[in-house]
Amino acid sequence: MKILVLIDGSKWSQKAALHAIGLAKRKNAEVVLFSVLDIAEAKTMAFNFCAQSGICEQLKDYEGRIWKDMRKSIEDDQNSILSRYQGERVRCSSKIVEGAIRDEILKEANSSEYGLIVMGAFGRSGKSRITALLEQIGGAVRPPLLVVR
Repeated sequence: MKILVLIDGSKWSQKAALHAIGLAKRKNAEVVLFSVLDIAEAKTMAFNFCAQSGICEQLKDYEGRIWKDMRKSIEDDQNSILSRYQGERVRCSSKIVEGAIRDEILKEANSSEYGLIVMGAFGRSGKSRITALLEQIGGAVRPPLLVVR
């Protein structure tokens, strides 16, 4: 069995990874850490910075820097999780894709490769982001979905 763990950089997604690793150990399963980078988030963050600072002539440059930072941040987060559980004797890999978050998660989750999807209860803000994501994907993923609090 393969377990897909949704990683967004939050402590909640790290807790989800911890639970998935524990399940994988008991079931001799494989864990895939999965993250989606959405360019719309980088554009929104750059626009908000531009609007607040009044320095809009460098908007494209800000978008590029934010996009690069987002990629590095999620790569660091996934690598941290992979190294933390390296000695657990669980097959674990990572995957980062670019696109619309909902669409990419559904495409991966419904690819028939996974027997379980694990996600944290909240996103990076600690508020409702992951709950909103849960509403978007909850009824649309075919494998069972485990939400970790």
